[in-house]
Amino acid sequence: MTKSPFMASLQHEIRRRGYAIKTEKNYLYWVRRFILFHHKQHPTDA
Repeated sequence: MTKSPFMASLQHEIRRRGYAIKTEKNYLYWVRRFILFHHKQHPTDA
């Protein structure tokens, strides 16, 4: 699965802050679920 630039930058920032790998995976999972819940629509387009 290829990551979007947004998700890649989010992962980079989480790693830069030194969060645990499990925390990183959970954050990325929930951000992805949030984006999918909103049908991949940008907040400014709502």
